[in-house]
Amino acid sequence: MDRVQLFIDGAFRDAAMGRTFPLYDPTRGVEVARVCEAGAADVDLAVQAARRALSGPWGQMPVAQRLQLLRAVADGVDARRDEFLALEVRDTGKPVSFAGTVDIPRGAANFRIFADMLAGQHDEAYHQDTADGRGAVHITQRSPLGVVGVICPWNLPLLLMTWKVAPALAAGNAVVVKPSEETPSTATLLGEVMRDVGIPDGVYNVVHGFGPGSAGEAIVQHPGVDAITFTGESATGRAIMAACATDLKRVSFELGGKNPALVFADCDLDAAVAGTVRSAFSNCGQICLCTERIYVERAIFEAFVARLAAAARALVPGDPLDPATGMGPLISRVHRDKVARYLKLAVAEGAVVHAGGTVDDAAGFTGGYWVQPTVWTGLDHSARVLREEIFGPVCHVMPFDTEAEAVALANDTEYGLCAAVWTRDVGRAHRVAGAIDAGMVWVNTWFLRDLRTPFGGMKASGIGREGGHYSTEFYTELKNVCIKL
Repeated sequence: MDRVQLFIDGAFRDAAMGRTFPLYDPTRGVEVARVCEAGAADVDLAVQAARRALSGPWGQMPVAQRLQLLRAVADGVDARRDEFLALEVRDTGKPVSFAGTVDIPRGAANFRIFADMLAGQHDEAYHQDTADGRGAVHITQRSPLGVVGVICPWNLPLLLMTWKVAPALAAGNAVVVKPSEETPSTATLLGEVMRDVGIPDGVYNVVHGFGPGSAGEAIVQHPGVDAITFTGESATGRAIMAACATDLKRVSFELGGKNPALVFADCDLDAAVAGTVRSAFSNCGQICLCTERIYVERAIFEAFVARLAAAARALVPGDPLDPATGMGPLISRVHRDKVARYLKLAVAEGAVVHAGGTVDDAAGFTGGYWVQPTVWTGLDHSARVLREEIFGPVCHVMPFDTEAEAVALANDTEYGLCAAVWTRDVGRAHRVAGAIDAGMVWVNTWFLRDLRTPFGGMKASGIGREGGHYSTEFYTELKNVCIKL
């Protein structure tokens, strides 16, 4: 796939204006493909195809048949696992040890999970007494929302794209997907799978490009798009929401985070250190759920910092195709340079560097977007590196003395996506989890997901929830039918 095309109305095609942009290998910084850049005309074709599908075979298809097709999509992803894995690793630089166990399996599982959930969906009925004694029945019905614009991030490309597309299609909608310009390939390959298993033309469309002045803006502004679901930066979410206000498009946003971990002295220290290594450095820190702020009870502070720093130094970035590699590069030169600026800023603000702090190339890979896993201490809570989302393999550790202080520090942020709490005290676990302003709180674990549960954040971390019936709420219109008896 050295040329990544658009996928519109069941067919691959170049952009109408013939424009392309380069795709780079994050491990070496070299161009590996050209990507077709969609404009407003291409987006319009995709939206028209989606609307035809809704009024045609997809909209008329029995629910059981629709859900069976989605299970076939999951089987198709599994059957072509190696192709999806190769493209995901090429686009992101992430190790096969991560992409092969997280990204690709979850990409397939999302279709099965939501097909099963929608198979169990049922309407509600309410009986009402009326003055004439005959009564009435109120029936609650759900119908597809319509055409959904799906704007995806680059950090977990297939996983987070299918996390939106699977419930949208299960509910009977059609979609126009814009993957990140950094990671276009697996969304495009999924078009082949959709076509081959018999998903009708126009149900799943993929347009590539950027945000303002490109495919993203065209999707958001198109009057034929009924809703936008977006995962990405909070600032971009605000811009999309403002644009959607014009024609009152429905929106679902999973936005940024500056997530805390609270480590109490009564914790299992081995588990807390291992769990925090995962939450700080998984996918090179490029997961919205990653931990950048760590608060540790003073009695174990020094021991925790020493062990965390040692574990960070042991994470050697390297060849993503080597199963032993635990960390790859950042996604792009622009993002690497952003993280590098925060590395310098932290030192300028007074941070003590216990591990990392550099942008050294990995062995055998020159010119890539590498950053060493970094552990800081010593900063005041007003420091910018403790206020702003960095989205890299970095974390700061700060001591606390009381439970109330720990909760106050955790909540002292504009974000509220998730948190982790490490303690053996069951009462404290309940108190602290309930007091933290976040949409998800893990106790003695991290990133343990049941896809039936709500996923999303508070404050500047998002609007709405995804997962289980919470996704169904977004992707369907609710209607009350009242029948007088």
